[in-house]
Amino acid sequence: MNPELKARLDSLIQNNKIMVFMKGSKLMPQCGFSNNVVQIISTLGVPFETFDVLSDSEIRQGIKEYSDWPTIPQVYVNGQFVGGSDILIQMYQNGELQQMVEVALAS
Repeated sequence: MNPELKARLDSLIQNNKIMVFMKGSKLMPQCGFSNNVVQIISTLGVPFETFDVLSDSEIRQGIKEYSDWPTIPQVYVNGQFVGGSDILIQMYQNGELQQMVEVALAS
């Protein structure tokens, strides 16, 4: 990964408490998995940002290398990679996601 791309990804992740790399936007998700993530985070009633990987092929490929995770969407909370749709569903169901988000927003 080139230094410019890493810097762009670092900036997006570090400057947003909750950052979602997804297909589409939070207002118009372009796949079911991305929609699941948007719905879960929206249920928490907290602010979050999204980046449409369909609009930038360099970030679409780069984020997979950055996180060492092969699929989209990817969720970051407080600068840390959390996972994708399945992991978010599981964390939401067992209460871990709510705790993680509360801690992130309080810091």
